[in-house]
This record gives sequence, structure tokens and C-alpha cells, in this order.
Amino acid sequence: MALWKDQYGREQSGPDPAAKEPEKTVTPLAAVAEPARTAPASRADAGGGKESVIAAGLTIEGKIEGNGHVRIAGNFKGDVHVQGNLTIESGAHLTGGVRAHTVVVGGELEGNIDAASRVELLQTGVLNGDLKAGSLTVAAGSRMRGRAEFGWDDKSKT
Repeated sequence: MALWKDQYGREQSGPDPAAKEPEKTVTPLAAVAEPARTAPASRADAGGGKESVIAAGLTIEGKIEGNGHVRIAGNFKGDVHVQGNLTIESGAHLTGGVRAHTVVVGGELEGNIDAASRVELLQTGVLNGDLKAGSLTVAAGSRMRGRAEFGWDDKSKT
């Protein structure tokens, strides 16, 4: 710490004898947290775009609209209408209607999925509601209560 500075802003005292080099800490390997295992990234649109996350432990009520991807790990009550992908993590809960390019359900969704190009129900996924999608992938162990309509291209209807 300098006692004064010269006319050019330089410190005039020598190094502070009390100042020490910062101590290095060693973190045991067991204390390093491994990143949480999440649902696989969408294969159709894995790159590009920003992703917004509602973290585990959060409860939010409202409406989500816009471009980009959304990942829900907590609880959300309201409709989600995005141009990108929606991922509902295992242990998460969403109550509301969904409209997104790709929807991956690993948690619980109470509401309808409308006009998605692809829907994936993971092993831990629960869907209480109707779904309308271009394609549907269902993992063993997932649960659904509602009506499913998939594989129909709206443009082919005449």
C-alpha cells in the first residue's frame, strides 16, 4: 500500500511487507461436484440460439414467449410459446399449454402440447394432456394420460 503518489501517479513506497502472495487451495476430488445429468440435447436443433433456464428450486408463474430455447428444472405455471426447443428436466413441473419446435419431457407436464415438430417423452417423463406433433418418441417407463396425434402433416390435408 502506497503512502503517497508522485506527480505521475506512481507509488513511492516499496512493497508492503505485510502483503503475502495469495494462498493456493487444493480441492479434494471428492468435493468437486459433477455436472448434473440432463436430458439429451435436441438432435434437430442442437446448435445455435440462446437457452433460458428456470433453475431447480424456483417456482415461477406467468407466460413465456419468444425465440430461443427454454429449459425448466424448477416449477413453472403458465403457457410456454417459443420458436426454439423446450426441455422439462427430470423433477421439474410445468402446468400450462406448450407450443415449441421440439419438446423434451423428463419431468411432469400438465397441459397440452400443440404443433410441435417433435416430442420426446423420456423415461422419467409424465404428460397429462393432449399432444399434437410431427413425431413422437416414447421411452419405456414414461407415462401419458391424454390424446396423442402425431405423424400427420397439416399441409397434406386437402
